[in-house]
Amino acid sequence: MGGDRLENKTSVSVASWSSLNARMDNRFATAFVIACVLSLISTIYMAASIGTDFWYEYRSPVQENSSDLNKSIWTDFASDEADEKTYNDALFRFNGTMGLWRRCITIPQNTYWYSPPERTESFDVVTKCMSFTLNEQFMEKFVDPGNHNSGIDLLRTYLWRCQFLLPFVSLGLMCFGAVIGFCACICRSLYPTIATGILHLLAGLCTLGSVSCYVAGIELLHQKLELPENVSGEFGWSFCLACVSAPLQFMASALFIWAAHTNRKEYTLMKAYRVA
Repeated sequence: MGGDRLENKTSVSVASWSSLNARMDNRFATAFVIACVLSLISTIYMAASIGTDFWYEYRSPVQENSSDLNKSIWTDFASDEADEKTYNDALFRFNGTMGLWRRCITIPQNTYWYSPPERTESFDVVTKCMSFTLNEQFMEKFVDPGNHNSGIDLLRTYLWRCQFLLPFVSLGLMCFGAVIGFCACICRSLYPTIATGILHLLAGLCTLGSVSCYVAGIELLHQKLELPENVSGEFGWSFCLACVSAPLQFMASALFIWAAHTNRKEYTLMKAYRVA
């Protein structure tokens, strides 16, 4: 009788433990999958943000004639020696857009040396883009943009460098975290994903820092170079993608860390329960 009771008790304990363990595995696996999806979406958003030219957009009346002044501005914009004031003047006047790597302006495809008569239909425009060289990315910004004798503006210089470097650091951290998560899947263990969560947390901080540096840099630039009349500026969709990417990284980080930490804790308790 006593042996039968002990055997029944043992069978019930094993069945209860197996059922509880299965429920926990499903819960942790669900959290892990959701975190992976969030991580993938944030990576795509961040990569698209880095590779596109619409972090900031200017809206200005289209210049339809090719006056000497306009030709000079177009030529200076396309020059490899264009300084900060030169290309920003072109961005202000010709519906410019700016990304982390390139700056673009929109000019009419068919220009006139005179002011054309009043038009009744839209005319064709083309977009001219110039890439920022690495030298330009790390070049010092001056207190008075374009005036090399005005002294170096250290704040704007390091804000520009951070806004350029931090998105790549963020993307690299997420990719490294993905490798660790893949290894965790192969090992059939959630515990290594705590490192993935920490890397995603650092990536989110880098993305948030990049966005903050960009906003601060634009505001400081517009204090130095005021926008002309009838010209307005706004943050573009590339900037918005970076803004959305940061909270996705934080949510993925929280799920990775929670799943890894809680799974480890529950596994220790179940191991102790099974031994008992």
